[in-house]
Amino acid sequence: MSTIEALRTPDDRFANLPGYAFAPHYRDDLPRYEGLRVHYLDEGPRDAAVTFLCLHGQPAWSYLYRKMIPVFAAAGHRVIAPDLLGFGRSDKPVDEAVYTFDFHRGMLRAFIAALDLRNIALVCQDWGGILGLTIPPEMPDRFTRLLVMNTTIPVGEPVSEGFDRWRTFNRGQPDLDVGGLFRRSQPDLSAEEAQAYAAPFPDARFKAGVRRFPELVMTDPGMDGIAEAKRALEFWRVEWSGTTFMAIGMIDPVLGPDVMARLRTAIRGCPPPLQIADGGHFVQEKGTAIARAALTAFGL
Repeated sequence: MSTIEALRTPDDRFANLPGYAFAPHYRDDLPRYEGLRVHYLDEGPRDAAVTFLCLHGQPAWSYLYRKMIPVFAAAGHRVIAPDLLGFGRSDKPVDEAVYTFDFHRGMLRAFIAALDLRNIALVCQDWGGILGLTIPPEMPDRFTRLLVMNTTIPVGEPVSEGFDRWRTFNRGQPDLDVGGLFRRSQPDLSAEEAQAYAAPFPDARFKAGVRRFPELVMTDPGMDGIAEAKRALEFWRVEWSGTTFMAIGMIDPVLGPDVMARLRTAIRGCPPPLQIADGGHFVQEKGTAIARAALTAFGL
């Protein structure tokens, strides 16, 4: 895939971001993705027994986990937070046709294998869950815990009216105001934090992934990813034997309480969720409390 044309956001866009003093790490040798640079954070001890794998959604990046990473790392755990291709400090393919369910899922599978991550606590929200929740069925020995927030496993049916409205809105915004979106979702976000979310996207050319991702959510029969999603539902309902912690941003109009209630019934042994009353779609903005509660629930 090294022939894929991609843009790389200049490093100076990521200088002095509030609350984000993490060192960057890169891989450009993932099988099938050679030449495309994937950025990730790698905090805490490398030899920790447990690895928290934090997966973001659209149009976010690893900045989303800046409040949770220090909590996990301070407790002695390793924390890995990759940026999906098209987002964050990872390379951004220019051609929107490159952005498929298999393309992104394949990258995450290759990434997990390349770093040989084990005893994984999967931390996921939005597309981090749509993709991430389909991976443990193929790598069950690597995953032992799940921290799931505001996401879904779409299997060819409508997700919510809120999602339909979001997809329609996104279609009309080829140069989406990413910072403005985050401010609307979480009004207590500072202007500087909102701009940090926009840092990966100097202009519309860098936003192919932002434009494309809502179109990939499997809301109609026959879409790519439905087979993997159905397999995932079977896995989480029947085969999952790990420990689960669920947190819900209660004022999320897209993947909020109703969607999460359905997901909870699909995860074997999922306890009552932590409800974040003032948490929006990007509930990781309330992540300090979520991370601490999850560690307690996990006995870590």
